[in-house]
Amino acid sequence: MPLIYQSPGTRTCVVDPPLVLAPMAGITDGTYRLLLRRMGGVGLVTMEFVSSEGLTRGNRRTERLLRWEPEERPLSIQIYGADATRMAEAARRVEEEGVDVCDINMGCPANKILKGCAGAGLMRDLERAKGIIAACRKALPTTPLTVKFRAGITEETLNFAELGRICEGEGVAAVALHPRTAKQMYSGRADWSRIARLKEAVRIPVVGNGDVETPEDVPRMLRETGCDAVMIGRATMKNPWIFRQAADLLAGRTYRVATLEERRDVILQHFRLIREAEEDIPKRMMGKLKTFTGWYTHGVPRGTELRRQIQSLPSPEAFLEAVESFFGLRIDEREGRASAPEVYDAPSGSPVLA
Repeated sequence: MPLIYQSPGTRTCVVDPPLVLAPMAGITDGTYRLLLRRMGGVGLVTMEFVSSEGLTRGNRRTERLLRWEPEERPLSIQIYGADATRMAEAARRVEEEGVDVCDINMGCPANKILKGCAGAGLMRDLERAKGIIAACRKALPTTPLTVKFRAGITEETLNFAELGRICEGEGVAAVALHPRTAKQMYSGRADWSRIARLKEAVRIPVVGNGDVETPEDVPRMLRETGCDAVMIGRATMKNPWIFRQAADLLAGRTYRVATLEERRDVILQHFRLIREAEEDIPKRMMGKLKTFTGWYTHGVPRGTELRRQIQSLPSPEAFLEAVESFFGLRIDEREGRASAPEVYDAPSGSPVLA
């Protein structure tokens, strides 16, 4: 079923299918969000996290992060910070932007964020966290507010259920849990049973996150935890088709594995989006193209050759020529092999979207 974020005002945000793009610094910029939206299957996309300090002080880089297109909607902007007054000002700015959701980051485990008592650092001080949530909720008369957090700082200080109840009490529309601790960063495995425990602890919707690596993991997380939606982050980088594939499984359909042609086309489509966004900044453009192409070619026969080649390319034109040539050769090599795309059936017991 679709996920519905309800604000205290009259606005709602319907997330259908219940699949959410996680905010990722340096990744989920406007070009990436548009790319995934056009590929289909994602119910809500989230902007890179935005500093409340930068947002309220007119920082040029922060203002650049705020660029978005109506086509991206439903769209969430995630803000972070340690000061309730500054966070409320940032939330008011999000309200003015007119996007669909404002999200508070209480889960980032990066040391520089923790040292500033922001991100997951707020889980050390739930009173401060509560004050920030209350201030942001008051600053958002119509926009639904959500909060994303981790299981706790360490295994000895797990307090995700308590924070979830605070969120519920302050009028938060939904919470998202990455069930690792801040100390773990991304090591070990995400303990999905904690998502189930949070779901039992609160009555508001819960979004599960962490170690969703394949389309099959989506219905499995929904089934095992009872969560209301699934948030996917790092897996999208190597498989930007994962939302479309997972949506097919949830609807009881089979899904297709991306073909060589589709991998080529997604690189070229992203190339066009980046070129339009970066305009006359070739250095920044080339950096993004090399990064994303490296991910998109994982699993492609002899993909390391292209990844190695593009590192030394001087211009977007040379990049475009190299991509076209590489995939042309791979497609020619494939001629005569099985032409039918691989399909995967929905696993038994998969939830079906109404």
